[in-house]
Parts: sequence; structure tokens; C-alpha cells
Amino acid sequence: MSWSLILAVALVIIAAPVLTAVILIISATLRKRRKPIQGFPYLRLDELQVSDNGVRVYSHGRELYDAMIAAIEYAKESIYLESFIFKGDAVGSDFKKHLIAKAEQGVAVYIIYDGFGNLVVPRRFKRFPKSVHTLKYYSIRRPWHLLDPRRYVVNHRKLLVIDGHIAFIGGYNIGSLYATDWRDTHLRIRGPAAADLAFSFASFWNHRGPRSSPITRHYPRHFDSQVEIWTTDAVRLSFPIRNMYIKAIERAEKRIMLTNAYFVPDRNLFNALRAAAKRGVRVEVLVPWTSNHVIVDWLARGYFGRCLRAGISVYGYKKAMIHAKTCTIDGQWSTIGTANLDRLSSVGNYEINAEVYSAGLAQQMEDLFACDKTNSFEITPEFWKARPWYAKLGETIIQPLRFLV
Repeated sequence: MSWSLILAVALVIIAAPVLTAVILIISATLRKRRKPIQGFPYLRLDELQVSDNGVRVYSHGRELYDAMIAAIEYAKESIYLESFIFKGDAVGSDFKKHLIAKAEQGVAVYIIYDGFGNLVVPRRFKRFPKSVHTLKYYSIRRPWHLLDPRRYVVNHRKLLVIDGHIAFIGGYNIGSLYATDWRDTHLRIRGPAAADLAFSFASFWNHRGPRSSPITRHYPRHFDSQVEIWTTDAVRLSFPIRNMYIKAIERAEKRIMLTNAYFVPDRNLFNALRAAAKRGVRVEVLVPWTSNHVIVDWLARGYFGRCLRAGISVYGYKKAMIHAKTCTIDGQWSTIGTANLDRLSSVGNYEINAEVYSAGLAQQMEDLFACDKTNSFEITPEFWKARPWYAKLGETIIQPLRFLV
């Protein structure tokens, strides 16, 4: 075989998935222009006591934002806000107004947002007065960082900490779209466990922020067997969230209810789910049928056949984008956070998740999962086999891209 033929074959192998991806993106863009928002069901859940903390789950953006604004108004000492996306729309402007007002009252206000995630946000919106400390995070800051694969990440974390005592963590970014049109999940923590989130924020700021304004305030932390905070840090090669998922799945004996916006698991994580189903655990996975990233949708669908053959039930969420990153197991264990089940979140992006051992919270998460299933359809083996030939072909062609997601 000549080198020219080898080169031609290689180009076809590379070009085919890329061309398919371009076609999918164009098609999805045209479809979104004419697709109306139809709403979705959600639950209002009560606060629960978990060890010395009050915890509350939010599943609707507007209700969450109202609670976050109220917490900001309550602040007396410090406000730490971290968001992958901080839009310059009505919701973002409302947050900005309250943050500036508290800074002018003498509260120490620190804001971290991702530079890449906010490229389309107007530059003028990202200007804050000097009383507000801001960090626009970019992973690549020096030319030699381009040679380090650990640097090709974003800060995907979303959290708000008030006075080291009230904290919010979960999948919601800040913006009007997320207030009403997306289904997501966030957790509020009131109590000593909030200090762990304050520590995580301060640690991130002090390692990557301006040396002229370090965070020196310290909120005492406590060991808590029921609430744990885990963070992913690619630069330090630390990936405890992925390990947390695998460990919990391997211990499951009855049921696993997993909701994730971008389900492209690596081999070890998928094998853990498959092994759980094989030993008799009911494994249910709920994903958006149509998300905001059409490429990830098609990559995720490449796993559906394998899931069904393994006895894993898969549900496609309809009418709205479900962006939640949650899991609950055996009525005892739950996690809520920012980490998706794809390679970028597992071993790449900066992520943060709360791990909670609580029968009460697990019951609420099961109730929320059941609510979400009413707006979903089950992807049965019959349905999956009957999909069009071009869908099967597209899923096969695009699979090489899963290593980039």
C-alpha cells in the first residue's frame, strides 16, 4: 500500500466524524430557532436536617435565584460567588446589583467566572467597581501551557458561600435562560459544612487569583461523616469525584437513579454501572433527549445500546434541557454538584460535588427522579432498534470524538 493511499484513508477517518459533527451542529441550530419552550414539572422540597446542617434541594432556577439573592442580602462578612457562566441579562444584572451593593456596605465580595465560558458576555457587564474582587479564570496563561494537556480545561464550578455558613452548590449557572427554561438541581447547605465550600473557593482564589488581594479570612472546618465536598483538579491530577461515583456504584445493592446532562462515561465508570445491573441492582439513567450540545447527544446515544444490553434502563428527558448532575443510591447516598459523566468533567475540568449520606435527602432525590420521569420516555430495546439507519450510521461515525468530550 502506497503512502499516498495510507494518507488518504487517514484523512477520511479523521474528516468523517468532523464533517458529521458540523452537519449535526447546523441541523440543531436550525431546529432550535423554531422550537418553542413548553415547560417542565419540578418539585418544591423542604429543608432537611443532615448532621448539624440544614440542606435543601432546588429544582427550579427562579426559586433558587430568589434564595441566593436573599442569602446575599443576609451577608455580614463575606460573599464568595463562582460560576462557569455569568450572563449579562436581567438575572445576571440583578445579581451584579446586589453584589455591588453589599461590597459598598463593607462586605468582602469575591467573584470567580470562567473566561472561556463567558466569551460571549459583553465586556462592559464584566466590569465591576474596585470594591468587588473579581477573577476571570483562564487555564492557559503562558505560552508553554499550550504544551501541557492538563491545561485544556475550564473552571466548571458553580457555588455561592455566604459568611462561611450558607452555601449553594449544583448545576445552575447564572442567567435568565436557566431561571425558567432549564431543569437543573442545586443544593443549599446551612451549617458547618458550608465552611468546606468556603475553603475550596478561597483555595482556588489564592492559587490562581491576584496576589494583591488574597483571601485571609478562615472559617473553621469540621469532620462530618454525612456531608463531604469533593473537587476535581486536573493540574494536580486529582479526580476524586469520578472515584466517588465508582465507589458508590460498586456498593449499590438495590437501586441507582442517575441524572446527567452529558452521559459519555469512561470504561471504568460504565463497567461499574454494568456490573451493578448484572448483580441485580435496578440501574436507571436519565439524560436529555435533546441537550444544548448536539454532538454530546449523539455521543451519549452511542452508549444506549450497550446500556440496554446490560439491563440498564435509559430515559430521554423531553421539552426542556435537563442540566442536572445528580445520583442517589439505595435510599441512603446522594450526590449533587457540577460534574458531568464525561471525560472533561471526570479527568479534566475543575468541578465540585457534595456527597451526602441521608435517607431523607435520598428520598427527596428519588421523588425528584420520579417527577423527571413523568417528562421523559423510556428508550426501550424495540424503540432503539427501530431508529432510522442514518441515525445508526451517524452514531458510529461520530464515536471517535468521544475521547475529546
